[in-house]
Amino acid sequence: MSYTLQTISEYDMFITDEFDNLWRRMSRQFIDIDDIFDDLKESSNLQTFGPYYYGYTMTMGSDGKPMVREFGNVKPNLLSTSDVREPFVDVLVDDKEKVLKLIAEMPGVEKKDIKIIVEGHTVNLDAEHGQKKYHAKVPIKHKVDEDSVKATYANGILEVGFKLKEEDKPKGKTVEVE
Repeated sequence: MSYTLQTISEYDMFITDEFDNLWRRMSRQFIDIDDIFDDLKESSNLQTFGPYYYGYTMTMGSDGKPMVREFGNVKPNLLSTSDVREPFVDVLVDDKEKVLKLIAEMPGVEKKDIKIIVEGHTVNLDAEHGQKKYHAKVPIKHKVDEDSVKATYANGILEVGFKLKEEDKPKGKTVEVE
């Protein structure tokens, strides 16, 4: 019987050691991230800047393929930040109504602080009010009527709408063989 107890005791020690090693390896990653944020706060004036955010959005394109975009004011390396925030922007297309809408979250600014510029297939969104600064370049992959653009802003949400243009159909020509 003592042999059995000794074997169980060795087994328990083995499991405990393995669990401890696994726990140390897993928690090391979290400790490193905390150190990075502490270093950022100490090495710059980021104590007054915030919030820190970073993420991905995934939408389905008109071709049925998923499109993944990143957003935020902290990039994956967590070392570079800016005092200008990139707002979360969603692009919605309503084929029935023939409308394209950009919806941007820009809390803390007023309607008069927002500047929207449409250049070709890009919409530039800028806003600044006090310490709140936003900037985004939103690519437009659909053909839109630039003269139809309308924008509204309420409760921190900016909506920019365009009427969709009909896609140009290629003109063909019949050629007679001589």
